[in-house]
Amino acid sequence: MSASTILTFSTTFALVVLSLGLLLTVARIVRGPTLPDRVLGLDMLVAIAVGFIAVIAIRSGFNLYIDIAIALSLVGFLATVAFARFILARGLSPEADEAPRQASRQSEPLPKRVRQAKAAQRKNRGGRR
Repeated sequence: MSASTILTFSTTFALVVLSLGLLLTVARIVRGPTLPDRVLGLDMLVAIAVGFIAVIAIRSGFNLYIDIAIALSLVGFLATVAFARFILARGLSPEADEAPRQASRQSEPLPKRVRQAKAAQRKNRGGRR
């Protein structure tokens, strides 16, 4: 078995696995119940696209594809961060639903030890809040 045969077999196998991952990721994006699920799916699509580009670069021997894959991964990272900031700013994350419940729990009276600890902290800071 020669090196070119092994290389051809391994790149073909990688393309098949990446194609399967692409199909499953697209299904997750379409089916995703929440916006964060869809954003993670889009991030996974970028990672799979980088994988495709890397495999094609290995198969063709054209090294410029690696630079393209690096640029795409940087753009994908920035897009994911921007989507995450958008979700947090708009309050569309599941954690936003948890915040009102935690606020109602905080309105309950504090135990005596907690009140004493907070009073000691204020005393150490000179009575300022």
